[in-house]
Amino acid sequence: MIINFSDYSANQRYHLMTQTIIPRPIAWALTLSDDELSKKDNECQFNLAPFSYFTAVSSKPAILMISVGKKPTGEAKDTLVNILNHKKIVIHIASEQQSELVTQTAATLAHGESELDLINLNESVDNSLLSTVPFEGFALPRLEQCDIAYGCELYEIKEIGDIPQTLIFVEVKQVYINDKVTVLDTKNRVKVHADMVNPLARLGASEYAGITKPFTKQRPE
Repeated sequence: MIINFSDYSANQRYHLMTQTIIPRPIAWALTLSDDELSKKDNECQFNLAPFSYFTAVSSKPAILMISVGKKPTGEAKDTLVNILNHKKIVIHIASEQQSELVTQTAATLAHGESELDLINLNESVDNSLLSTVPFEGFALPRLEQCDIAYGCELYEIKEIGDIPQTLIFVEVKQVYINDKVTVLDTKNRVKVHADMVNPLARLGASEYAGITKPFTKQRPE
């Protein structure tokens, strides 16, 4: 089958791309919705949203990128508004067990309404709660329930396409990794046990996946 993208609409292309670029990591992004971070973490309003157009870009500087579209109304999504206002974001790596919670945070809410509040008031979501804890050395908190969290600052924003789509480049300032999923390897480097993190991956349509058992292949010199 050969598909010529010039024959397809933007929505059809999106469907094809998300069906074939698989699996995709998910950036579970927390940003501050309030005007300023002047209250205690448990009193602030935080936005939490998943993005599967997400990747690492470079290591010097350490840059991650998430691609953000528009709300169904055509308005800018809260993640973009918040990072433009405050220049900071915490990107979490969710686990397969958190798939229902991640999906719930994809809901379109009015600006200033918190997905954290929505989840914690909804007893039907696996009886699970999400809580924030201080992210030592960083202005925003992190989700206590995630094994990996990146504390990032806005690096650059680019808009592409006719809609447009917004590419948010952020610089990693620090990363939290749960000690329970790490060891030191023979070179004294941090080794993360991917199977213990059990990261959630995005497929096409409404499909998600976990990971299989990791295996090792040595690269040629």
